[in-house]
Amino acid sequence: MTPPIDVVVPVYNRWEMTESCLANLRLQTQSHTMIVCDNGSTDGTPDRLRVSFPKVHVLELGANFGFAAACNRGVRAGSSEIVVLLNNDVDCRPDFLERLVAPFRDDERIGSVAALLLKPGDGTIESFGLAADPTLAGYPRLRGLPAPNAQPTDPVLVGPSGAAAAFRRRAWDAVSGLDEGVFAYGEDVDLALRLRAAGWSTAAASDAVAIHSGSASAVTRSAWQRYQGGFSRGYFLRRYGVLCRRTALRALATEAIAVAGDALIFSHDLAALRGRVVGWRAAGGLPRHRPPPDDAIDDDITFVKSLRLRLGVYSGDAGACT
Repeated sequence: MTPPIDVVVPVYNRWEMTESCLANLRLQTQSHTMIVCDNGSTDGTPDRLRVSFPKVHVLELGANFGFAAACNRGVRAGSSEIVVLLNNDVDCRPDFLERLVAPFRDDERIGSVAALLLKPGDGTIESFGLAADPTLAGYPRLRGLPAPNAQPTDPVLVGPSGAAAAFRRRAWDAVSGLDEGVFAYGEDVDLALRLRAAGWSTAAASDAVAIHSGSASAVTRSAWQRYQGGFSRGYFLRRYGVLCRRTALRALATEAIAVAGDALIFSHDLAALRGRVVGWRAAGGLPRHRPPPDDAIDDDITFVKSLRLRLGVYSGDAGACT
């Protein structure tokens, strides 16, 4: 028997995406409870939800508290054994949930499962979970490769992308969910690392397929996005004590190149640097996280490869993390 499932969808405006996402969820072959957590939308999303999807549990936060806060509140509002996080810009195939939660039945040690997200139209992979390099920077696995290339073991899977992820509630609760210290970016990598450090394993379901239609908007690389991304990186570098480990020089070199490239070549401002400084300071005094086990880290992501993956963010194609 498949355990009960709560699907938590954090939203902020973009009603047309939310409507499409929930319409596809309504067609699922697997029964579930839908929980939409509204981060202070100004386009009438909560009222539209009550009219178009009366069975959906709607949580109104009243303001935009960020991805982590919305997801955590949505998860707390449910009680099912399995929790699925789903961005509102993701459209699922009808058997998506059924396929995504299947690995939980096979192994009680599995705490999370990654879905296969495809780009719209061309059948290429947007992400098949996440991989982490030795400095604990995270990257979408297999991005840009044809969908038939998706496989669960190589490169090393650290955990699922927060855009479409399943979690065992016991695992989620054991590590207290997402870290609300960051507003956006990197929370899913951090959660994956903490779950692995706590002894939970992860899996990838190549037959749980969805289209991540809104992912292309992330490449606009506004100053706000670059600041938030920098904040997240500085915050988690300090929380994991990366600069006190053997990878410190690599981490410093990588961040220096990323910040310099942003300031001198791509964006011509210091948003990425300011974010890292403020994020580093925000993590001051907080307890350090335990490092993940060695088998959660992909040592094949070399210094040069990590720079290439970051460079791809600016060109709109982060490249395949292989």
